[in-house]
Parts: sequence; structure tokens; C-alpha cells
Amino acid sequence: MRLRLPACLLFLLTSASPALADATAFIGSATSPVNRQTKGIAVGMSLLVLGFEFEYATIAEDPVEAAPALRTGMANVFVQTPLAVAGIRPYATTGLGFYREQMGDADPATNLGFNTGAGVKVSLVGPLRARFDYRVFKLRGEPAHSVVHRFYIGANLAF
Repeated sequence: MRLRLPACLLFLLTSASPALADATAFIGSATSPVNRQTKGIAVGMSLLVLGFEFEYATIAEDPVEAAPALRTGMANVFVQTPLAVAGIRPYATTGLGFYREQMGDADPATNLGFNTGAGVKVSLVGPLRARFDYRVFKLRGEPAHSVVHRFYIGANLAF
């Protein structure tokens, strides 16, 4: 009796189903310490409700407001609804990776960073979806701003 539930869960997670992959090109805004443009790409793969994603993003420097440029490369894990509801598929994500922060000609700072966030993928036409994502980055070491908030809108292509 006790083995039925774990066996059923194991079967559901390992049963043969096609792996779903997607790629996102995005543009948005980072809000720490001031609003600055961010852009990047993300490539991911999901199996039912669990997925993995790799992301590269850049945040523009604003020398007037003393806001450094920031580049992040993150590996994330996410959970999502197994099916889209009314064409919308919500997800929650977390991950870690590296960041590189630079202000003008100063030596860049490179260290470990963590991110947590959530978003939705909205079906448009065929494999094309719109993606809305919010993340909070926590940067280790001695960055100018150890917490960075980012919101983006992206074009997502499922394949």
C-alpha cells in the first residue's frame, strides 16, 4: 500500500513524453538603483511541470545616476502548470550563476549571484508566445547594489 503513491509519482515523472524546449528574446527594465534597459536571451527545456533554463542578460550602465552595467549568466530550475489555462502558463523559477558589474573604466567585479522570480507564458499563434517575467537578483561579493529587480517582456518560441 505504501509503495503505490511513490510508484505512481515515479511513473508520471519518468513516463515517455516529448521534451519541450523554448527560446526567449527579451527586453525590459531593471529598477535598482534607477530604471535602466535590460535585454537578453533564455533557452529552456521542460518535462511536464519541471524545467531547466539558461539565461544571459545585460543591464545598461547609467553614469549620471552612478548605476553600473550588469551582465548575468544564470542556470535556473522552474516549475510550471502542466497545461496552459486559457492560453496562459504560469511558472516560478530560481537559480544561480555569475554576474559581472562594471562602472566606466573601473575594474569589473565578478562573483556569484542568485535569482528568484515568477512569470507567465501567453500563447499567441502556433508556437509563438509572449513571456512576462519578474526576477529578484541577489548578488554576492561587493556589488554597488546587492539586490536588483528586473521585469521583462519577451518573444518566446516553443520547439
